Amino acid sequence: MKLGRVISTAVVGLMLSTSLSLAGPEIVSGPGADPACFAPWVADTKYMQWQAKEGPYKIAVVNGFVGNGWRIQMIKTAKAFAEDPAMKDKIAEFKVVSTGTDAPAQLGAIEDFINQGYDAIVTIAVSPEGFDRVIRLADKNDVVLVPFDNVLDTDKVMQVNEDQLLMGQTWAKFALKELAAKGVSSGNILEVRGLAGNSVDRDRSIGINEVLEADAGDWKVTQVVGNWDDGTAQKVVADAIAVHGHFDAIIAQGGTVGVVQAMIDSGHPFVPVTGESENGFRKLVAKHSGEGLKGISIGQSPGLVAIAMKAAVSALEGNVMPQLISVPLPVADYTELEDGKNFWSDLPDNFFTVNEFPPCGVNISGPSIMAQTEADVK
Repeated sequence: MKLGRVISTAVVGLMLSTSLSLAGPEIVSGPGADPACFAPWVADTKYMQWQAKEGPYKIAVVNGFVGNGWRIQMIKTAKAFAEDPAMKDKIAEFKVVSTGTDAPAQLGAIEDFINQGYDAIVTIAVSPEGFDRVIRLADKNDVVLVPFDNVLDTDKVMQVNEDQLLMGQTWAKFALKELAAKGVSSGNILEVRGLAGNSVDRDRSIGINEVLEADAGDWKVTQVVGNWDDGTAQKVVADAIAVHGHFDAIIAQGGTVGVVQAMIDSGHPFVPVTGESENGFRKLVAKHSGEGLKGISIGQSPGLVAIAMKAAVSALEGNVMPQLISVPLPVADYTELEDGKNFWSDLPDNFFTVNEFPPCGVNISGPSIMAQTEADVK
């Protein structure tokens, strides 16, 4: 009986040890690996460490929505980075899927990759909530799950993003500064939102409206949904102009080429416009800034996928990682635009211009991105 108890204790200990080894990351002390690249979001960001695995690794990208140029370029960027010399030897198998805007479909795809034995899954979340089940499954199987861009409302996984609240605030402050320079302290502002239900759209809009509400001016804000897509944004802005007549500024989250084109087509005078880092938007601002198109372009880069992939591999190698990794906002306004430097007249309008992250050794060229197929975007 005594021997039986000893054996039972040993078995229980082995079970506990196995359970703990498959319980996901430990919370550990910082600093983390390569802080110039994997910068913690704030000073008190916690740090995580996974049990090291021997590579090369099986990595998947599970995208959701694919109905705009940013998502297509993101997928092409992921493919290009998987072939980059810095990553290629570390990846045994690489797959990309897009599931649309249906959250259960995205969760199911993540579960499938976990069950297939993938080591890491990088994802743009359809919704900031509802991932508890797949997080538990990933932890149980010692899989590194890395949301980026549209991140989750949780601190249970490592995530990569730019500060979306700050981006919205920066846009609104720019618009108010340009209006003040014209002596305008009240009026109508059009806010062109992104894809409904995403944390990025939510946080950017919160930042925009916090600044406008805190301003001493009297501003009426009209919101339309542009889905970060040029065609959609052009239509909803044209409709808004037809209904409301005039706006003193347009604060757009994306689809900004369509926003400006709607102004041109309707004969609306140029006003301050904020937007993303679309090459076409920067071309238009560079061309028309002297006519009143005072623009600011902040890049939520499709290249974030490369940082997320690099972070996933670093975690799989057993390195200490920040739970939330901050990527600085790349900003250029109408006074700073230069052809061949931060926009390119010979590249398509829907190309997003910011894909270089020198602190991370990530420099994915436009031609290498554009050369990738669109086979996995649907």
